Amino acid sequence: MESPISLGTSLKSCPARETSGLEGQQAGVMGMDESLSPASLDSVVMAAERHVKSGKYTSTSPINSVVECLDADELIQDVNSGEHEDVFTGTPYVPVYVKLTNGIINNYCQLVDRDGAVTELSHIKSLNAHGVVVDCWWGIVEAWNPEKYVWSGYRELFNIILEFNLKIQIVLAFHEHLGCDGISMPVSLPQWILEIGKENQDIFFTDQGGMRNTECLTWGIDRERVYFDFMRSFRTEFDDLFSKGFISAVEIGMGASGELKYPSFPERMEWQYPCYDKYLQQNLRKAAKLRGHSFWERIPDNAGQYNSRPHETGFFCKRGDYDSYYGRFFLHWYAQTLVDHADNVLSLSNVAFEDTRIIVKVPAVYWWYRTCSHAAELTAGYYNPTNQDGYSPVFEVLKKHSVTMKFECSGLPVLSQENDESLADPEGLSWQVVLNSAWDRGLSVTGENAPSCYDREGYIRVIEMAKPQNDPDHHHFAFFVYQQPSPLDQRSFSDMDFVIKSMHASTSGFGREVYQSLKPAVHQLSERFRANQRQLYTKRQLNQTDFMQSNQISHHTALHKKSASDQKRHHTATS
Repeated sequence: MESPISLGTSLKSCPARETSGLEGQQAGVMGMDESLSPASLDSVVMAAERHVKSGKYTSTSPINSVVECLDADELIQDVNSGEHEDVFTGTPYVPVYVKLTNGIINNYCQLVDRDGAVTELSHIKSLNAHGVVVDCWWGIVEAWNPEKYVWSGYRELFNIILEFNLKIQIVLAFHEHLGCDGISMPVSLPQWILEIGKENQDIFFTDQGGMRNTECLTWGIDRERVYFDFMRSFRTEFDDLFSKGFISAVEIGMGASGELKYPSFPERMEWQYPCYDKYLQQNLRKAAKLRGHSFWERIPDNAGQYNSRPHETGFFCKRGDYDSYYGRFFLHWYAQTLVDHADNVLSLSNVAFEDTRIIVKVPAVYWWYRTCSHAAELTAGYYNPTNQDGYSPVFEVLKKHSVTMKFECSGLPVLSQENDESLADPEGLSWQVVLNSAWDRGLSVTGENAPSCYDREGYIRVIEMAKPQNDPDHHHFAFFVYQQPSPLDQRSFSDMDFVIKSMHASTSGFGREVYQSLKPAVHQLSERFRANQRQLYTKRQLNQTDFMQSNQISHHTALHKKSASDQKRHHTATS
């Protein structure tokens, strides 16, 4: 197979980029209201509970020191849902990790807001979480030059986390992040990768119209081993944290959005099969010849676009081409390429992270699950029509490498066919993937809530998935990752408290009298918190903009000085 680099070089041998003035600088720290101390919440509630039990509680309380992330209505919701928490009493204990927001580290690998990080970690620690999950971005750490790594911001963040005695799970993110959540900054692939992509666009997934998807690299160049050096650098840089057991697991980003999938539903373009880069084309051509049917070396041209419905296409409709001899060949090749990619990357990760738990995230593609073809899963790389289990080959590879499988639990209810145009079945998919396939193969399984799951009934469905009460084999998640809607959101405290207590199989410590007594003061402080949060976000955005502008000035100044120096040397040599 032809090398991915058109000029005959390696992905690691592109020209160095000027980085003067980028390292060692610190972003300004934005302060928050010092009276907003998360740790003080527990002491206030515990004191209130003691007064209630003794009959001495009054309406006056030192509530001014409470974190303003509880809205009064959320507190009352917790009381009304206390009966749900009792349901999980006596169930298996599942450790909970809380995922930190992406905006905590900026694009120059610097901790943006140390005080904000301390506040968030205090909040998490007060709820008895087992640890936190941190995204480590390839596009930040190795941004400018190959094999030139900047870990300073992550080192500072990890040191703060250790002060709270929290475990750390790492997500090595080898994809781009668009920053559509309104909080975190966008993160691209490394700039030196993008520079190579200008010369050789086939390193990116490509559709039939020639659109290049820069979200991640095509799997056709896996043999370049571009990820291994990054993994090895991380393991070496933080060897002290590994040896002391503070880093408990490493999740390996496998594709679009960090999940093991093709970029089949990208955020910036319509869907088509992304197999038109020359490397995957060569792979398909070779597979067709080995099968003895060279005329099958083509990609379906009747599979529709991103917003197409299965019955509107010739490939995915009932009795469509997906179930023809050619369709079965193509879909098997397409899925096997995904399996081979997982095998290749995990072989390297096991070398880099020996004796460390490795995690791979499998996507939850549940729309069109109640159709014959399961079109959405087919395009994501899982050959899972109604007459076949498309997850078994993937799980066999994960088991081969002793990997923990992570699955995103949507918490969505099953809608009737009349009310659901996408014919989705999140519960059906979850049970197939988790119970009937992963657990039956002896895989260690973990889960996380979907970003859209912030409904109490949804959380209950997620918890029931994490530790099914009627399972005769007593399966349960190895741990659970809680994704916050935003840092210190007004709803996140009560929801996080509910999830952690339910996963830990313990009941709430709040009583109805405490909630009713705290209602007026908490509502007032919740308003203060929202105002403070808006001010913090504005300062963070302004600081980030000023910082980037100052670095651009320093960068251009350095280039100008270098150019002037070169001209002077040239003039001297000419004289």
